Amino acid sequence: MLTAFCAAASAVYLFNDLRDREQDRRHPTKKRRPVASGALGAAPAALVSAGLAAASLGAAWSLNDRTVQLVAAYLVVNACYSLWLKRIVIVDVMVLSSGYVIRVLAGAAAVGVAVSAWLVLCTVFLALFLGFSKRRHELVLLLGEAGEQRSVLNHYSRTFLDQMMNVVTASTLLSYALYTTADETVARFGAFSLVWTVPFVLFGIFRYLYLIHQAEDPKQRNPTELLLFDPPFLINMGLYGLTVLLIVYVGGPPAQ
Repeated sequence: MLTAFCAAASAVYLFNDLRDREQDRRHPTKKRRPVASGALGAAPAALVSAGLAAASLGAAWSLNDRTVQLVAAYLVVNACYSLWLKRIVIVDVMVLSSGYVIRVLAGAAAVGVAVSAWLVLCTVFLALFLGFSKRRHELVLLLGEAGEQRSVLNHYSRTFLDQMMNVVTASTLLSYALYTTADETVARFGAFSLVWTVPFVLFGIFRYLYLIHQAEDPKQRNPTELLLFDPPFLINMGLYGLTVLLIVYVGGPPAQ
């Protein structure tokens, strides 16, 4: 499964870089990408992208039909995004977010487990949150030239994106909290144990918002990259992971 989506994601990114190479050459950081910089020619890039897409389907086929369908859907949705949908305001972020949901569903299909509806909703809202924050970063980074690099940015403003982020932030937190207290979750863990992870999720999202709005040099890094260098966020993630492990392996058997 990991191989299938690594290949699929690589195929998609390479195809998108191929389509956007002219705009990327005017971007302060994307201009260093292999296709935009000219280090990788257009024809080889297209061949490698097609080969990776075929390899992803082959890897998914070795698992089951449902996984093949989801990997194929991922490739088609992202191809449509690169060719057309990324130019439609709001739809662009929603389509990007759908890729994360497809990955969750494909992972579940690969191992034959059911996914909680609340967990799917949480993934949807979290992906939207990250997508809107990425658009906001692009507006801040590119200032008046944002529309030239990505035409859909002409239809966004920082105020509008902040409002969208407020909506999906609340939705993400509510969905996760409801997931931890859902009947199926309580039955699995034998208690409301998972609810103790909610404070870590709260802090993680609040810390991310802090880095976006209050960081000293918000133009220097993509907001998702900021997290990789932020000790409080990394410590929080470590504590979240440790808490989940304790709940799963020490918290007692599932309810019968």
